[in-house]
Amino acid sequence: MQSLNSQVFQPAKQNPGVQAHSNGQILTSVKDFFRTLRGTKAFLTLLFDDSGNLAPVLELSTTLVDSHAFQLAVEAMKAAPEVAEIIEERYVAPSHDLEALLQYPKDSLGYAYASSIKQAGFQPLAAEIKIDSDTSYVENRWLQTHDIWHIITGFDTSEIGEIGLQAFYLAQFQLPLASMLIANALIATTLLQPEVLSPLVNAIAYGWQMGQTAKPLIAQKWEEAWEKPIAVWQTQLNVQPFAQLELALDKISLS
Repeated sequence: MQSLNSQVFQPAKQNPGVQAHSNGQILTSVKDFFRTLRGTKAFLTLLFDDSGNLAPVLELSTTLVDSHAFQLAVEAMKAAPEVAEIIEERYVAPSHDLEALLQYPKDSLGYAYASSIKQAGFQPLAAEIKIDSDTSYVENRWLQTHDIWHIITGFDTSEIGEIGLQAFYLAQFQLPLASMLIANALIATTLLQPEVLSPLVNAIAYGWQMGQTAKPLIAQKWEEAWEKPIAVWQTQLNVQPFAQLELALDKISLS
């Protein structure tokens, strides 16, 4: 008969399921570490790079797709039925044909969008990640429609206009990238360009205010109504464009 001591001092056999779970946790932790490292590098690059290079922005955005903050944001977004519907549908339009859009009337969203992209020498944005979750869908969709949001909100593509739009994003659906870019801009401006801090904060305030009162832009299927005038879109979505807000404030200050 085998002695009790030999049973007690033999190495315990680990349950295969427990071992697999432990290995999975380690792998997840390693992935999280390197994702955080990439995100931190991108954040610091943006802090001191005023070249307008989009690569660090896209890198930072990609590192946030699977973050807890993004998951919470998407769950909150789905409280609006129209947002929940488009996320469930995974609606993504075909690539935007700029030449075809230039054939629309000049007051239409399609024409304004295509002409602004062409004049700036830009290419339509697109996320290079697979859509396999709610967060990856939202990431793809906001990138595909980012320049449309510029037109609807009235924020231009200057540094201040971009951050104003990010404040709109933050108010609408707590996009993690938006808060990171706003924080980055406030730090960089305070340290490197304090003379433009006031207009930057004003743009952030305007963007936040518009985002709070506007209907969810992420739920819109813009591509199915390219012909609709921009002014009609803005009225239907309860958006008072940035230029109009500036004009209203100027009138108040002069009175």
